[in-house]
Amino acid sequence: MLQHIKQVLTPAEVRYAQDLLVDAPWSDGRASAGTQAALVKNNTQLPHECEVARTLREFVLKALDRHPMFFAASLPKKLFTPRFNRYGQSVNAEPMFYGPHIDNAIRFAPDTGLRVRTDISATLFLSDPDSYEGGELVVHDSTGVQRIKLAAGDLVLYPSTSVHQVTPVTGGTRLACFFWIESMVRSDEKRSLLIDLDNTIQALRTKHGETAEAVALTGTYHNLLRQWADS
Repeated sequence: MLQHIKQVLTPAEVRYAQDLLVDAPWSDGRASAGTQAALVKNNTQLPHECEVARTLREFVLKALDRHPMFFAASLPKKLFTPRFNRYGQSVNAEPMFYGPHIDNAIRFAPDTGLRVRTDISATLFLSDPDSYEGGELVVHDSTGVQRIKLAAGDLVLYPSTSVHQVTPVTGGTRLACFFWIESMVRSDEKRSLLIDLDNTIQALRTKHGETAEAVALTGTYHNLLRQWADS
């Protein structure tokens, strides 16, 4: 199930990230791709340990920590540290793109030894959608084909089991942050039930206050989470 989380970054924070990325030391994005994905990948990416990447990584992690919808939608157990990519025109003036692929089931960080099972893939958009042409994130999920091009500062979460791609960027520059999440609740179906229940509880509280029914549903939510979560 796709989850659109609005305003993970404020407009001022987006501008700060964009300014840092203007003169960043971009390199070939295929270096971080798996064997199959590298065959269909044509973009640039920040080297993981460069100064700009380290600064923005901590910046994004703090923004995620303060956003309640991120926790509710993903129920994170581990997070593979954020990376940053850019799509625009390549040196031979061809549009950059990332063809259909599925993310690796396990991501390994040699510098820390961290291994993360990729239950959820995440893209945080850093460019205004009107500033580039093409560059849609296309996700094939259980409800069909979803074409995603969000406002700068917005985040999309989707199951890592989904075939997905980034369409060619034929004008402008598309900047984004991407990462993967190992969830406490491995099943996408169970996570979807939990976020639907959580949203319903919040809507009831907004409309009617702290009623006995809201308390009972909250108990049901936490009992399900207690049963399903691997913390």
